[in-house]
Amino acid sequence: MTPAQPLGLPAPLDGSIPQESTIGAEHRAFSLYVHVPFCSIRCGYCDFNTYAVDDFGNGVGLDSYAQDAIAELDFSARVLRDNGAPARKLHTVFFGGGTPTKLPARDLVRILQHAIDLFGLEDNAEVTTEANPDSVTAEDLQVLADGGFTRVSFGMQSAVPEVLEVLDRTHTPANVPKVVQWAKDAGLQVSVDLIYGTPGETLEQWVQSIKSAISYRPDHISAYSLIVEDGTKLAVQIKRGQYELPDDDLMADMYTEAEKLLSSAGYRWYEVSNFSTSPQTQSTHNYAYWKNQDWWGIGPGAHSHINGTRWWNVKHPVAYSGRIRNNQSPAAAREILEPSTRDFENIMLMLRTVEGVSTSYLQEIHGEALEPKLQWLVLQELIDSTELANGRVVLTFKGRLLGDAVTRELLPETE
Repeated sequence: MTPAQPLGLPAPLDGSIPQESTIGAEHRAFSLYVHVPFCSIRCGYCDFNTYAVDDFGNGVGLDSYAQDAIAELDFSARVLRDNGAPARKLHTVFFGGGTPTKLPARDLVRILQHAIDLFGLEDNAEVTTEANPDSVTAEDLQVLADGGFTRVSFGMQSAVPEVLEVLDRTHTPANVPKVVQWAKDAGLQVSVDLIYGTPGETLEQWVQSIKSAISYRPDHISAYSLIVEDGTKLAVQIKRGQYELPDDDLMADMYTEAEKLLSSAGYRWYEVSNFSTSPQTQSTHNYAYWKNQDWWGIGPGAHSHINGTRWWNVKHPVAYSGRIRNNQSPAAAREILEPSTRDFENIMLMLRTVEGVSTSYLQEIHGEALEPKLQWLVLQELIDSTELANGRVVLTFKGRLLGDAVTRELLPETE
C-alpha cells in the first residue's frame, strides 16, 4: 500500500507554472530527480511509491520505463522554456526508488544522457543512483560510471540477518563489501544507508552494523532512525502485537553510538542522519532539497519544486504513462507555498545541518523575541555558543538528540 498524496490544487494539463516562479531562477540551483518505482519485493517498512511488478500490461512496465522518463524530460524542458525560465545546467541528478538498478544499467545511462543533452550538466556535478546490494554486478557499475554516474548509494540497512528479516530486506549481508569494492573499482563515490530502531534490534546488533559499514570504508554513511508509517506492513504487524518498537532511551543510545563510532573512524556529521569523510563527499543533491532549491521530479509519484510552486505526479505507472504518452502533464495536483510555509520548511530542514540557520534570517521572523530564545537554547546546551557568536544557529550533539524541541522553539508562530 502506497501513501496517500496531498490533495492540493488542480494542476494544468499543459504543465504550466506561475510566471513568478521563474523569477530569479538564474540564482538558484536546478536539480533532477528520477523516480524508478520498481522493486523485487516491497519491504514491510517502505512508504514510498513502489511496486513489485515488472509488467502492468498495455505496454507499461520495466521495459518501457526509460522511454516514458525520456518523454517527461522532453516535456519538462518545453514547459520551462515556454514559461520563461532561463536555461540552467543540472546541478545534481539523483535516481531513487524503488530500486533504480532494477532497470538495466544502459537504460539508466540513456535517461541520464538525454537529460544532459537537454539541460547540460555543471562541471563536477554529482550524479547518484540508489541500488540494492544484490541488484548490481561489477559490470553494471562500470557501465554506470562510464555513462556519467559519479556516485552510488547502497541500501545496506543492517549487517544482521535477523534485523534484515524484520525489514523484509532480501539481500545477503556478505554481498555489501563486494559491491562497495566494485563501485570503488569503477571510480564511483560510495554511500551506504543504515537504519536503526528496527523492532527487536539490540544496541549490540546496531553497533555491529555500524562497525561493518565502517570496515567497508565508503565515502559516506547515512544512519536513519526507522519511522513506521501508517498503512505499511510493519505498522500492521506492530498494531497486532507481533513486534514492539524500541523506547526513546534505546533510540538515543543508538544515535550516540553511531556518532561515537563514526567520528572515531573519520566520518563527520553534516546533517543529523548523514556523515561523510570530507565536504567533497557530502550529498550535494540532498543539500539542494534542504535549501529549497529548484528540482524537477521525473516518474510516477515524483515531486517537483520551482521557487515555491510544488507539484506531484500521479502515482500509478499506468496512469503516469497514459498522461505522458498523450503529451499531458503527469502532475496530479500542486500547491503554491505561502511565505510562512517556506520559512517553516527552511528552518526545519536547515537546522538539521551543520550549516544551521543564520541569526539574521531568524531575526526577520521573530524580531525582539529571538534573543531570549537563543539564550535559553545556549543555556540548555542545545545550540553551539561559538557558532552563535558567528551568526549561525547550529545544533550541539545534545541538540541533535533533542532536535524536534529546538526546531519547535525556532519555528515561526502560526495562527
